[in-house]
Amino acid sequence: MGTALTQARWTHVALPTGDLDRAIEFYTTLTPLVVVERFQDAAGESAWLSNDRQVETPFVLVLVSFAEDRGGRLGLLAPFAHLGVEVPRREDVDALADRARELGCLHWEPRDMPGPVGYICALKDPDGNVVEISHGQKVFETVRRLWGEGS
Repeated sequence: MGTALTQARWTHVALPTGDLDRAIEFYTTLTPLVVVERFQDAAGESAWLSNDRQVETPFVLVLVSFAEDRGGRLGLLAPFAHLGVEVPRREDVDALADRARELGCLHWEPRDMPGPVGYICALKDPDGNVVEISHGQKVFETVRRLWGEGS
């Protein structure tokens, strides 16, 4: 597998943050994301987060902390706009909701929703952005089934 881009790809979503370290801690604690790389220049600092070792179809959450905005609460994704994280088991939704409740960042209590939404809860990151945790939504499974090998 080569590393060069050969066709247009959707590669990232970028969100501003008033506290990069706090945002990184939130995403690496409550989602499956890990830090890929960090950057810094005179304008501020940023970090790329992704699923661990996601090399086949990389997709990155870019967190950007501009020096002039440090300390602010810069959430853009609310009250319904959100990032989505799908988990393999219903119990995973409950466990993340319990942890988020303890940390004071649970936005929606766990609930069953009609298809295709599934069983969900939502968290708020340190800037107030909504992060939905879902089970049974089948985004991953559906795309792989519809566009997988042999389709």
